[in-house]
Amino acid sequence: MSPAGAAVLDPSLDVALAGLAPIGLAELTERASLLTRIDRKYVLPRTELEAVLGDLDPGVRVLDIDGVRSSAYESVYFDTPELTSFLMAAHPRRRRFKIRTRTYVDSAESYLEVKTRGGRGVTVKDRLPYAVDDRATLTPEGRQYADYVLDAADITGAEGQELAPTLMTRYLRTTMFLPQSCSRATIDTGLSWSTLSPGDTPEERLDLPRVAIVETKSGARASAVDRILWAHGHRPATISKYATGMAALHGELPSNKWAPVLRRYFH
Repeated sequence: MSPAGAAVLDPSLDVALAGLAPIGLAELTERASLLTRIDRKYVLPRTELEAVLGDLDPGVRVLDIDGVRSSAYESVYFDTPELTSFLMAAHPRRRRFKIRTRTYVDSAESYLEVKTRGGRGVTVKDRLPYAVDDRATLTPEGRQYADYVLDAADITGAEGQELAPTLMTRYLRTTMFLPQSCSRATIDTGLSWSTLSPGDTPEERLDLPRVAIVETKSGARASAVDRILWAHGHRPATISKYATGMAALHGELPSNKWAPVLRRYFH
């Protein structure tokens, strides 16, 4: 399995964000790493995205790496045979986990990420540098790291069970930095989901080229991007790239939590 090829910025985003100043990765990480944060996600038609971006404060900056303002991402999610991680989100559990590798395709860098959510709804992401060639495998070192993070967060459900790859997502991400709140917002386009099943089971794939996911990553207070989205009639949506993708591709799985988004966007 090889990562998708390098990507260039979507033309419509290029026009909408052309007047915003760039920010480098090192500065963005220093000023707005936000590994502990409140995430708000919005799903909207691509045709409505430009109007939202047109209301951005001119002080907003866009992540720019060697002149490229969008990057190709590939994530592989791991779950137990009983789909414990998925079911914790579907039913839902206040304390839950998600384990994935995330590959930055353009730079060929990969990380193992363990996301945990505690009783107060705060998401914490811990990450470990990972070999790109191992991104679809949970190595012994990776499993040890995942168990350590889950134990430290007092989250149960995966101990003693195999963790196998179940889903791959691919998309293009544009990242914005909001200086006033030192927060971030991301725009994901070119969204694609593929099942990862053992044996000879055929791969199922879903592509949503006409949909964008905007995600704000801030503290407890809403960011300026949240307020702009609200002004345009968009409200936070219940969506998880992993869990909603699994529900869309596996009709037998519980999906009530994501039913509005599935009905409207996941055709």
